Parts: sequence; structure tokens; C-alpha cells
Amino acid sequence: MAGVPDPAQARVDYMLKCQGCHQPDGAGNAINTPPLAGTVARFLTAPGGRQFVARVPGVAMVDLDDVRLAQLLNWTLQRFDASHLPAGFTPYTPAEIATLRRQPLRLDRAAVRAALMQHIGKDR
Repeated sequence: MAGVPDPAQARVDYMLKCQGCHQPDGAGNAINTPPLAGTVARFLTAPGGRQFVARVPGVAMVDLDDVRLAQLLNWTLQRFDASHLPAGFTPYTPAEIATLRRQPLRLDRAAVRAALMQHIGKDR
């Protein structure tokens, strides 16, 4: 997996930091946790979508260092939505994560996600 030097660690990090809400299969739930499976890589095709993925609160504020968080995001994209990765996918780097997570989305996350989903929907 591109950008995932230690898939076993990434899997454990997903289980400990993400799975409780997003579910083991990345399905999320209809009430408050969006799905990852079949969806998350689509964000990378929308303007601002790559930044959004790294800035949502659950990502930006997780207690992992930038190296492990970059690896976790890259693993998640490839594990749950490899078929929608854009051609020439560039994995997140620790430096990119360090920059993006300094400005987590808070109250505006739902509106930003809705706008991105509208764009993604147009591209299907």
C-alpha cells in the first residue's frame, strides 16, 4: 500500500481510533458517522476534499503523531475505497498532515462535507 510502511500498525490504529464509530467494515452509521467504505477516496476528487479528509475533527485531533496519522489515512483510503482513488494518487505525508491538522474543521464540518458530497455526486 502506497504510503503505508507498516500496514499492521495502521490496522491497529484504525481499530483503536476509528473503528468504534466507523465500524470494522468502514460502514459508519446513518445517525452521526459517515461511511468510509466505497466513499472516502471520492473526496480526493473534489476541490478541497483532500484537505477535508485530514481536517475533520476525528482525524485532525486524534492522539497519533503525524507519521502514524498519515499512514492511517493512506491505509484507510486504500483499504475501504481503493477503487475510487484518483489516478496518480499521492499518499499523504507526515508534513502535509502536520500542516492540515493545525486547522481542524469544527462547526463548519457538516456544511463543508455537504458541499463536497454535492460535488462528488455530480462526478458519479
